[in-house]
Amino acid sequence: MKRIIVSVTNDLSTDQRVDKVCCTLQKNGFEIVLIGRKLKNSTPLNRSYTTKRIQLIFNKGFLFYAEYNFRLFFVLLFSKKNILLSNDLDTLLPNYLVSVLQRKKIAYDSHELFPEIPELVHKPFVKKCWTNLESFILPKLKNNYTVCKSIANFYTKKYNTSFTTIMNLPTQKEIQVGKLPFKYFKQKIILYQGALNIGRGLELMIDTMLYLENTILVIIGDGDISDTLKQKVTSLKLNNNVHFLGKLTPKKLQKITPLANLGISVEEDLGLNYRFALPNKIFDYIQAEVPILVSNLPEMKRIAIAYKVGEVIKNRKPKELASQIKTLLEKDFSVELKKAKKELVWENQEEKLLTIFNNLK
Repeated sequence: MKRIIVSVTNDLSTDQRVDKVCCTLQKNGFEIVLIGRKLKNSTPLNRSYTTKRIQLIFNKGFLFYAEYNFRLFFVLLFSKKNILLSNDLDTLLPNYLVSVLQRKKIAYDSHELFPEIPELVHKPFVKKCWTNLESFILPKLKNNYTVCKSIANFYTKKYNTSFTTIMNLPTQKEIQVGKLPFKYFKQKIILYQGALNIGRGLELMIDTMLYLENTILVIIGDGDISDTLKQKVTSLKLNNNVHFLGKLTPKKLQKITPLANLGISVEEDLGLNYRFALPNKIFDYIQAEVPILVSNLPEMKRIAIAYKVGEVIKNRKPKELASQIKTLLEKDFSVELKKAKKELVWENQEEKLLTIFNNLK
């Protein structure tokens, strides 16, 4: 049985894409070891495959990346393995070095255009370091895949190396409906689930709530701007209209999502990473049969239009956006959603993933 060591920089708790990849590979005859990092608030894991969390001294900034990559290198070097699977650029260097030193096969899953993330927009030196690392290693890799066609095309053209598109779709499951942890009275529910970081369009949505009646905005997730968003809600006196539920486990989240009348993905165009974004939440909404409202960006726009499961934002001014939402909430997308959810599932991506790992170059 071939042993794959999979590595990420997160704490493994909420990375559903990596979990799906690991489960698919395991049930098809591979032995899996997943490595991430341990945080103070990391929740216990109960997986069918082996997991390992590395405890660090530093948990942010340059020292975090330096320490994690240093520790990961030695864990990989002295672990039994046949194949290395690196997830994103921030784990690639130790994986690549070990693959060269020990002549092991390596696969690479690019979840995003890492050097183009908004957090690096105003850090040109840091961005250049990541770009140089990417430019040095990627042209040498042969077993690559990513989350959408735009990123695959970008990397194929830039580095003359092939990338397979394996979309980050949810697994097939029956809808289970839970309860919100607060009282509400027949209001329409707009749902955002995901990271609370710059460029997600959440400030716009909070401003838009000033113009929506009998509607509440539920925000699920955590991130760098959580406190800023909560302060904004308080200053606008919207505490009864906007509710923050924090980070939820995937199981809890799956029971909350179907309660929504509209799921939003309203990212700003802050560079190529957001422009090419195809967020997981879009497919989670569709799987829960919730219509979507998305930004006018190529990948998410393509899904909304091709499957007719929602709309693309026409105007990013709060008053105009509120008007569009009011109209959208009166429309019925149930037939299209039932059809789309059967096609947009992880099970339809597994064959492409297995083709890569059964034919490693």
